[in-house]
Amino acid sequence: MRRLFIALSVVALTLTSCGTKKKIAELEAKNKEIQDLLNTCTVKLNTCLTEKEALHNQNEYLKKTNSDLINSSKEMTVLTTKGAENLEKSLESLREKDLKISRLQDALTKKDSVTLALVTSLKREVGIDDPDININVEKGVVMISIADNLLFKSGSYEVSDKAKGVLAKVAKVVNSKPDFECMVEGHTDNVPIKNAVLLDNWDLSVKRATSIVRVLQKDLGVNPKQLIPAGRSFYIPLADNDTPANRAKNRRTRIIIMPKIDQFYDMLEKEMKNLSK
Repeated sequence: MRRLFIALSVVALTLTSCGTKKKIAELEAKNKEIQDLLNTCTVKLNTCLTEKEALHNQNEYLKKTNSDLINSSKEMTVLTTKGAENLEKSLESLREKDLKISRLQDALTKKDSVTLALVTSLKREVGIDDPDININVEKGVVMISIADNLLFKSGSYEVSDKAKGVLAKVAKVVNSKPDFECMVEGHTDNVPIKNAVLLDNWDLSVKRATSIVRVLQKDLGVNPKQLIPAGRSFYIPLADNDTPANRAKNRRTRIIIMPKIDQFYDMLEKEMKNLSK
């Protein structure tokens, strides 16, 4: 009976891990799709800026031509109908390009401003002098990397009391951004796990991520709809696992705070459609 219970537990953990990895793969695919959209937006923006400059130069040339014509002939009091139409078309085209560029710049600036404000808020809440906590921006999302020794005991996935103080500061910022998602990633070194509870480093990394998520939800009031636990095992190291110091660097929990992907994707898609009209 006990063996049957253990077997069922392993199957359940495996299914949960598969579901999590599938969710991670979907999010990473969406994130890449957004990155591609951002790159396309940048190209479009640069093209529009070039066209704007050309239209501006054309407009200045037309203004100068009209001025020369007026000065060379005192009897001419108005522009020819054709010249006036060309000038109006140039001005209208310039206004349209300005409007499209402004919309796209507003969308990108809004995202950058929110990200910058989020980083500033996190650094103020968490502090920037702790060597075990690193806050930065990568690919448009906020990354908080917390060293393993600040959160767990060696080989354990039980969150320490000291860690809850740091997580409370993170939770305060996450709770102030209900439209953001919070992915918690567990990372380990490559030293094999040897105990009766944990199967391997995959198991340890996933359990650490879910332990952090439970603290954020149950103890600190974060909306569970914003939370995504993920285990990465030892496959994304910061350094080679060849020294104790490097292995310590690789044992970490990374908290990723990002706009909800669907909302940001819809916003960019809308602006791309406006730009292409």
